[in-house]
Amino acid sequence: MSGGDLFDEEVLRPLADRMRPRSIGEFVGQQHLLAPGKPLQVAIAAGRLHSLILWGPPGTGKTTLARLIAQASNAQFIPLSAVMAGVKDIRAAVETARNARIADRRPTLLFLDEVHRFNKAQQDTFLPYLEDGTLTFVGATTENPSFEVVSALLSRARIYVLRALSPEDLTGLLRRALTDPERGLGREQVSAAPEALELLARAADGDARRSLNMLELAAGIAAAGGERVLTLEIAQEIAGGSHRRFDKGGDQFYDQISALHKAVRGSDPDAALYWLCRMLDGGCDPIYLARRIARMAIEDIGLADPRAFALTLDAWQAYERLGTPEGELALGTAVVYLACAPKSNAVYVAMGEAMQDVEQFGTLDVPAQLRNAPTRLMKNLGYGRNYRYAHDEPDAFAAGERYLPEGLPDRRYYRPVPRGLEIKIGEALARLRARNDEKGSQR
Repeated sequence: MSGGDLFDEEVLRPLADRMRPRSIGEFVGQQHLLAPGKPLQVAIAAGRLHSLILWGPPGTGKTTLARLIAQASNAQFIPLSAVMAGVKDIRAAVETARNARIADRRPTLLFLDEVHRFNKAQQDTFLPYLEDGTLTFVGATTENPSFEVVSALLSRARIYVLRALSPEDLTGLLRRALTDPERGLGREQVSAAPEALELLARAADGDARRSLNMLELAAGIAAAGGERVLTLEIAQEIAGGSHRRFDKGGDQFYDQISALHKAVRGSDPDAALYWLCRMLDGGCDPIYLARRIARMAIEDIGLADPRAFALTLDAWQAYERLGTPEGELALGTAVVYLACAPKSNAVYVAMGEAMQDVEQFGTLDVPAQLRNAPTRLMKNLGYGRNYRYAHDEPDAFAAGERYLPEGLPDRRYYRPVPRGLEIKIGEALARLRARNDEKGSQR
């Protein structure tokens, strides 16, 4: 086979695969793990294998790092994907590892991509072979290992958190890929405007694989043109359909809705709008957002501004009737209003305390004077007797009357905050409670 044939076969592989780092020196980013003196860097340099879990967003180098760890340790590398592999594949890998250990005295690194997709029983299968040293386990996941990996496996593997690559990291990677004649696009002799590479790097949103895929497409378009220049216009065309990282149901999803809620609670309309737009841009269901925004009004604003909840319901209905983009603007309006509104969680706290008492005290009887008495028998039993009709009392308030059941201590669950409408509510309640206390002292 000629050199040209070898090159032709090589270029059939995707650029992202061809540019996979061959050494730690070529690895892009993750300096918090791989800078000289960092524990992982020291372990790799010394060739010391230990079981670990690599947790991070897509395209941050988890698979590559596992390969480099195996390479540095002269270990046999067995890759499996939890999407396709089963217990049978694990057993086959264990057998291969045993043979390598006996015949070649060589360690084995078993790499399991997307480990979070294995169930508990499948994950437990690894444990005996980690204990006896048959293999070293390296798992990769985009999901929080503390939720998705069984505790027995977590206790035997160190967790390393990989970070999304910076635009600067990705720009350097794209520049190298564009000029590399061996593995990259150097033989295409395509040049690129600096702003074009920067745009592709930003659009990749921290994902090296994604950035290289976009570069390969963009360079192909540029190579077909007479000037062989990757212009900003070409980059804009390629990057136009990209979205920011957003994994519905995953950590990123819940982290972002948490950030939105906390920005509203923290009275920061700008941050609240940013997180709302991040989620909309990522493809989050606007109806889900409408429901969560309504909850924010109930939980964090409450009676400090009762209009807030009504406004969120109006925004919800507006989206259902108008769709995009008008409906999204209605959601934005609601988010800004909530962020700027006075805050109170008094009702939220009060209901939680009341629910605790319901669970603690069980089924306490309704006081006789508060019971419904639609029949003569009920009336004869004293149901409704001595009930004081509030509208017949001064100021429509039956001072001293008790509405809680016997056996439940006096409670004041609802404690208005000194903000918004609850200032007035608190003042009114204070007057009524003072009259209750005065009536009680006269008994």
